[in-house]
Amino acid sequence: MIYFKNNGNPLIFKNQNRFELRKWRTTMKIGISTPLPAYKVTAAFIASTAETLGFESIWYAEHPVIPVKSSSRFPGSDDGLIPWTYSHFADPYIALAQASGATSTIKLGTGITLIPERNPLVLAKTVSTLDLFSNGRFIMGVGTGWLKEETELMGGDFEHRWSQTKESLLALKELWTKDEAEYHGKYYDFPPVKMFPKPHQKPHPPILIGGMAKNVLKRIVEVGDGWLPNRVTPQEIESSRKKIDALANEKGRNPNDISISVYGQPPDSQILEDLFNAGADRVIVRPDLKETELEVTRELQRIASEVL
Repeated sequence: MIYFKNNGNPLIFKNQNRFELRKWRTTMKIGISTPLPAYKVTAAFIASTAETLGFESIWYAEHPVIPVKSSSRFPGSDDGLIPWTYSHFADPYIALAQASGATSTIKLGTGITLIPERNPLVLAKTVSTLDLFSNGRFIMGVGTGWLKEETELMGGDFEHRWSQTKESLLALKELWTKDEAEYHGKYYDFPPVKMFPKPHQKPHPPILIGGMAKNVLKRIVEVGDGWLPNRVTPQEIESSRKKIDALANEKGRNPNDISISVYGQPPDSQILEDLFNAGADRVIVRPDLKETELEVTRELQRIASEVL
């Protein structure tokens, strides 16, 4: 494909007689998720390569452990079997800290942080430190989790995991925004404490809530800054964007302050354009499994040539 410029907008040459204006390429934020296993190539190398190629963000997912025996169905496949790669995730915060030190502009996201599996007092400082040292580049994708056995092993209440997640997010906001913070809830209850440093971004890094639960859009408007869905169609994005806007107006929030970032999409320019036209602000594309620096470089170059 050959690209040209017209008043700052890229044109894609489709045939000898037709040019099609592709404004989405200059407007949409396009990130990259991390190929699995997530530790064969360092986060510093992947992030610096992605930044050089022009990706807006890099994302690390989270699964601290995968129980050998589990009755939970994996939501991303017809057979429900958990992929072997899911036991090969790196810790997202340590990985993103390394990525931060090797880059200067690329955003650093979690896709997602499993909130019921982390203590908010510890998580608040982890997030604040990463955001401060990266000069405000952190994006906090969060979720409740789908793997019951993992959640319970890590101390979460799987059957009421949204209630626990909501409490944690409210506690985190207190810790990030107040010099002396306290929180009193069912799952988390602590007296006034001091927690520094505070995040670079004010009042705190954006919180993107993942998932496709029935009430997810209400939850986003209530305590979040954006939606981070996976396995979603442009039609679902379009209808959800309208619902988010209506809910935000009802709550007195500016709909423009609530973003939609679609996670884990194939690097297909037509899919990205359709998602953009439907109302998505960001798409995170997924690379194929690669295990060497050369393979990762070629894979990121391939994806960049398709979608950037």
